[in-house]
Amino acid sequence: MFIETETTPNPASLKFLPGRTVMPSGTREFASPEAAASSPLAQAIYDTGEVVNVFYGWDFVTVTAAPGADWGVLKPQVVSILLDHFISDAPLFTGGSADGIAVPAEDIAMAVEDREEDAAIIASINELLETRVRPAVAGDGGDIAYRGFSDGVVYLTLQGACSGCPSSTATLKQGIESLLKHYVPEVVEVRAA
Repeated sequence: MFIETETTPNPASLKFLPGRTVMPSGTREFASPEAAASSPLAQAIYDTGEVVNVFYGWDFVTVTAAPGADWGVLKPQVVSILLDHFISDAPLFTGGSADGIAVPAEDIAMAVEDREEDAAIIASINELLETRVRPAVAGDGGDIAYRGFSDGVVYLTLQGACSGCPSSTATLKQGIESLLKHYVPEVVEVRAA
C-alpha cells in the first residue's frame, strides 16, 4: 500500500491519500483529542502530540500540525499510523463503522434560522455549494458547511485544512461570495460562521 501526500493552501495541513475510501459518506472533523475518542485512527494521530486537527473526507485524511511542529518528523509518523490502520482493515470508528456516528449538535448548529420564504434561494445556494464549491474545497483537504441564510447573507463554515488557513478569508470572499452573488442575485455577502 502506498499513501500519497499533497500540500494544501494551509501550510500547517497536509492531505494524506490512502488510495481507498476513508468516509463512505459525509465528512468528519476532529478538532480536539477529546473529539477523536470515537475514532481509533484519529486518536492515534493525536497521540503523536503534534496535531491540532484531523479531518476525514471521502478518500483522504487531512492532518493539521500544531504550531512549531516539524512536518519532517510528523509526516512519517502519520504515514505509519495510516498504513497500519488501512493495512489491518481496522474500523474507522469505535463500533465498527460510521453508520451510527452522529455529528454533535454544536457541529451542525445553524448561525441563523432559515426562513421558509427563502427556500428556493437556499436550494440554489446549496446546489452551488455541492456542485461547484465542495469539490474544490475537498481538493484542498477540507470541506464547507452551510450554516444559514438571512437578509442576503450566507453563513458558511470551512473545515479541515481550510479551517484556520491563511487564505480562508480570500476563499470565502473572493471565491465563494463571487460565485454565489453571480448565480444567486439575492446573495449580497458571505460570512464565516
